[in-house]
Amino acid sequence: MGRRALPKLNPNLEYSDYYGEIESLSDDWDITSIFDSTHPLEVELGSGKGLFLTTASGLYPDRNFVGVEIRKKYANYCAAKLSEAGRHNAFMFQGDGLLFFHKYLKDSSVDDVHVYFPDPWWKSKHRKRRVLNEPFMHDVIRVLKDGGRFHFWTDVQEYFQSTLALLEEFPSLSGPLDVEAKPAEHDMDYRTHYERRTRRYDRPVYRSLYTLVR
Repeated sequence: MGRRALPKLNPNLEYSDYYGEIESLSDDWDITSIFDSTHPLEVELGSGKGLFLTTASGLYPDRNFVGVEIRKKYANYCAAKLSEAGRHNAFMFQGDGLLFFHKYLKDSSVDDVHVYFPDPWWKSKHRKRRVLNEPFMHDVIRVLKDGGRFHFWTDVQEYFQSTLALLEEFPSLSGPLDVEAKPAEHDMDYRTHYERRTRRYDRPVYRSLYTLVR
């Protein structure tokens, strides 16, 4: 399924308070510069158009949400949607998500990590580019609090199975736990835009949830 063009945004919409670029962060940057650090923190790697970030931050105003997206036009779109919705507990970063996890998130600082429908990099020679790899999972475990959760969904069965095999190497992650596919109550009642499209094409979605037990 090819990607559709992004809808046009209101050119008068101001969203700079919801947008930042990872390459511009100082070495001593801290999440407290944008959020109240006492609230639980959830981080999504690969936010796309931002449906999860916008929806979840509205449902849970007492939690903070950070999205990371490498494609600049999508990161800008997501930040604009957060601004439009008035989500003061959510923020969008553009740039390398693996670098963000490794360098800018502190130990035991995150309650939930979300990775939904990452690029499968179909060719065998390109699979080393997949974001779900051993170094990233070491960072996930490092930044998660005890009892924190790791959410992973994909529509690629091979990617799902290979990732579950990878996660078996990390005994502190308890799972995979089953995740129920709930019926959509309206046209945008999906975790992400990609889940919406996948289910509309009657393609399976493979879901998993892990809990960190130190």
